[in-house]
Amino acid sequence: QVQLVESGGDLVQPGGSLRLSCAASTSIFSRYVMAWYRQVPGKQREFVAFITGGGSTNYANSVKGRFTISRDNAKNTVYLQMNNLKPEDTADYYCNAVLGSVASWGQGTQVTVSS
Repeated sequence: QVQLVESGGDLVQPGGSLRLSCAASTSIFSRYVMAWYRQVPGKQREFVAFITGGGSTNYANSVKGRFTISRDNAKNTVYLQMNNLKPEDTADYYCNAVLGSVASWGQGTQVTVSS
């Protein structure tokens, strides 16, 4: 498994932007499919976006056009740029790394969208 450390969560007003980062401790970062999920307390964790080692991406419909996932393989880091944030984006955001059948999770970073 790989250790993942998220950062960048904060309190932001509706319509604002945040960029989340997730640093991975592995020498083969480029081989991992990286993803972001989010979870509201009491609800199931839901998929937000993923990016392959080659840069292919996919997004949940609820964030398409507002969020952008990217990665820097030289820095072993994946990012989630979140624009036009809405109150319903409030959640704990988790980084996920998958290689084959092995998945690793970060500890989460809190995003609160409120005026």
